[in-house]
Amino acid sequence: MADNTNSKEINSFQKRKNKIEMQKQLITFALMILFTIIAFVIVATGTMEKMFLIPVILVLAVIQVAFQFYYFMHMKDKGHETPALMIYGGIWAAILTIVGLMLLVWW
Repeated sequence: MADNTNSKEINSFQKRKNKIEMQKQLITFALMILFTIIAFVIVATGTMEKMFLIPVILVLAVIQVAFQFYYFMHMKDKGHETPALMIYGGIWAAILTIVGLMLLVWW
């Protein structure tokens, strides 16, 4: 029987795909570590006023949460639509709750 070369091509394609995926995850991990270091340095050195410090740290935190969802929880992959919908729905409900409570307190 002849060797099935198609399976070798698929295996090669899968290895290349896994290598690219691992590179993306390592880059994302390095960026998350960098964002954490930036936040610590900003706080430790006291180079920013508190009024600007808190929004900068919150933006860095939101970026890190997005990286966590998108890469490490595989929300970008096919077949994860239902868990993604539940997670994003929970985030939306939390945002609405926070905004509603802020309106009640400050209005």
